[in-house]
Amino acid sequence: MSEKKIPSVDFAIIGGSGTLSSDFPKNLPGAEIISENNFFDTPYGKSPAFKIFQSGGKKILTCKMHGWRSGVTRADASRQIFWVFREAGVKRILSEGGVGTVNHLLNPRDLMIPDDYLDLSVRKDVMLDGRYLLVMRDALCPELRKNLLSAAKKFFTGRIFEHGIYAVTDGRHFESPAEISMLKGHADIVGQSLAPEVYLAREIGACCANLSFVVNYGEGIKNWSHEVMKDIFFDDAEMIGKILLETIANTDAEKKSCACLSYRKETLLKEVYNSESDKG
Repeated sequence: MSEKKIPSVDFAIIGGSGTLSSDFPKNLPGAEIISENNFFDTPYGKSPAFKIFQSGGKKILTCKMHGWRSGVTRADASRQIFWVFREAGVKRILSEGGVGTVNHLLNPRDLMIPDDYLDLSVRKDVMLDGRYLLVMRDALCPELRKNLLSAAKKFFTGRIFEHGIYAVTDGRHFESPAEISMLKGHADIVGQSLAPEVYLAREIGACCANLSFVVNYGEGIKNWSHEVMKDIFFDDAEMIGKILLETIANTDAEKKSCACLSYRKETLLKEVYNSESDKG
């Protein structure tokens, strides 16, 4: 269906490869889908399909695979999603996805809740309007990360790491052995779906956190099997979904202990941005 009015929603989940095979949040206990295939017109093109669902009395907005789709640049896909989030008034954002290892101590089926990142992508200037100076201290909300950790312990019996650095690359290919070697000592995991999300979340004044599931070894660390990766995606999607919903169930819409919103400042360059917008 096409929905002209964006609903007011406090929570959002950006679906990645971890929940893709489960058609999240379908069949999860307590999740009630309100509407599907909601497309919204944005200044960056038509949005991806959103689902609106309810869980634990909270309304949640979600889309698949970070909005990535054929014919749309990843930068525009990100802007479309976060423009919708801003219009909806989203305050809390969770994302998830499969990642590769950089730290040789990590193995497939380890969970990590990263607390910092390195952005090695070329999508550096992805923003909605440039009105804010974004201080990227605690870019991944400590309060949301704490709630993710509690939820992960409830549903996952394997190893969970509550700290780690996520290196963001462009993809869609995986990294080369030389690239993984370069990242050693600087990052723990590598993937493609944490930036520009962290910037855009801060720009719209929302908290964000990420749940990363290790699905393969980085090249040059150990050989890995595509079959094992496929098994992880299909076997553990429901568990990832349960962790996300449990986290939201235990999270208030209003921020209590984090300072995320205080790290968004009025830019000192606003006259430059205003004059550029006048030209448009």
